[in-house]
Amino acid sequence: MTSVVQTVDPVIQLKGDKKAQDITYGFLRDKIPAHCFERSALTSFAYLFRDIVYASILVYLALKIDLLPTPALRAAAWIAYGFAQGCVGTGIWIIGHECGHGAFSKYPALNDTVGWATHSLLMVPFHSWKITHARHHRYHGHIDKDVVFVPFTESQLENKQPGLLDKITELVEETPFYNAITLLGHQIFGWQLYMLFNVSAGYKSLPKEGGGEKPLRNSHYDPLGSLFTSSQAHLIAISDLGLLTVASTLYYLSTKIGTWNIVLLYVIPYLWVHHWLVAITYLHHTHPTVPHYDENAWTFVKGALATVDRRFGFIGRHLFHEIIDYHVVHHLFPRIPFYHAEEATNAIVPFLGEKYHLEEEFFLKSLVNTFNNCTVVHNPDAEGALHWKFKDAGKKEN
Repeated sequence: MTSVVQTVDPVIQLKGDKKAQDITYGFLRDKIPAHCFERSALTSFAYLFRDIVYASILVYLALKIDLLPTPALRAAAWIAYGFAQGCVGTGIWIIGHECGHGAFSKYPALNDTVGWATHSLLMVPFHSWKITHARHHRYHGHIDKDVVFVPFTESQLENKQPGLLDKITELVEETPFYNAITLLGHQIFGWQLYMLFNVSAGYKSLPKEGGGEKPLRNSHYDPLGSLFTSSQAHLIAISDLGLLTVASTLYYLSTKIGTWNIVLLYVIPYLWVHHWLVAITYLHHTHPTVPHYDENAWTFVKGALATVDRRFGFIGRHLFHEIIDYHVVHHLFPRIPFYHAEEATNAIVPFLGEKYHLEEEFFLKSLVNTFNNCTVVHNPDAEGALHWKFKDAGKKEN
């Protein structure tokens, strides 16, 4: 496949006396206007209120779908509702994401309250996610300590003893059917597998305090499991309480309006939300030109810049609050509110040179291409970078 990644020309557009490889956290922070770091609870609540209005209007319209005259029209309307509500729900999740980073407002208690409410509504354990997500930001791009979409290395696969399932997989892994099924499973079940079993995390990503690895206890729902320290157990319990409250409410509503209506009104959009969460996160942090780093080479700035900005049109800018479009600056400065991210990005891009990655390939096409090609990384090179190993060298993007 052909890359359309765009980088700023380091010779023509790199400003000042700094070289791209010498860019530091403090240097970049100084280039961003001070007001970009200002957080407004009023502005954040306005976006949240807007999203809740959208969601409410969609539910109101959905309750009228049975008035449509034909089964085909009703089916099409429910499909459209599920997609649209899934997009709105993703926007609400992103507001909760802002809360988790302290970007919603300057008041920690308010951030946690709004984050807990919005994420619980979407059946996401807020504090559990917040804690591990902080580790992801702290160690992004670290081949051992990052917690999401950490790839296998050559040596890991070479040392793995293949079982029967591995041998069967090897026979069919090049077929379009296998690729389609595995990608579908990745999108439908990827979020819950991460929540339940911490899949795709680095093997050194567990907290030092907390007893280390506990077999079958790598769940975001387990207050006493491997992912959290003892001092965090009450926060996990509070997260679980939010999920229990929402689940109980949904069950009660199902007794009033029917289980099938709850599936159509809530479960289908829920699956869309989690599809977008997996796709967005995966494509921000997985790209044929973007490496991971070993422990000796990794730095916070290197890891943050091993992130890709993408374009997703109206949905990305309006409903997804530009989380797709301006994610590099978010990894550098996660407390910058999303409504300042474009300005902050424009302020630092001229200083990043080839370190800045912008992918403008169609989002879903890129998802398929990336999933099929980015499966394992080479062992570290002389500089400690781990680059993607391609099944066919001719597929490598330049």
